[in-house]
Amino acid sequence: MAIVMFVDETTAGDRSDGWGLEIAEERLTVRELIRRRVFQEVAEYNARTPQVFQGLVQPTNAERVLNGFALRTPRRIDPEVQTELALRAFAGNGFLLLVGDRQVTDPEEEIELALGAEVTFLKLVALVGG
Repeated sequence: MAIVMFVDETTAGDRSDGWGLEIAEERLTVRELIRRRVFQEVAEYNARTPQVFQGLVQPTNAERVLNGFALRTPRRIDPEVQTELALRAFAGNGFLLLVGDRQVTDPEEEIELALGAEVTFLKLVALVGG
């Protein structure tokens, strides 16, 4: 069992400290890796229900705030719906996925999760004026 480190970065240069997730398998598809990340962050949100959801993608009926997304009406987030939003964002280049220093683009690609693997979710930030 390995701990995979998830790190969020933006093209503006922001980088999170990251957080670890235990994954028993040595190989996973990109789709499954995204699903597990989303399920973990949704489970943590639903267990505490804080004011702000800090996740990979914006839930429906939420607005972007300084450190995440504020839900207009407090509620539990559905991990399946959130996973679909994340997979659509990945397909539409809402974020890039780097495993180690290699970009992966196919959700069906199997990736090897070496001990201490770092997975970076590079969120693309729109340029001002263009």
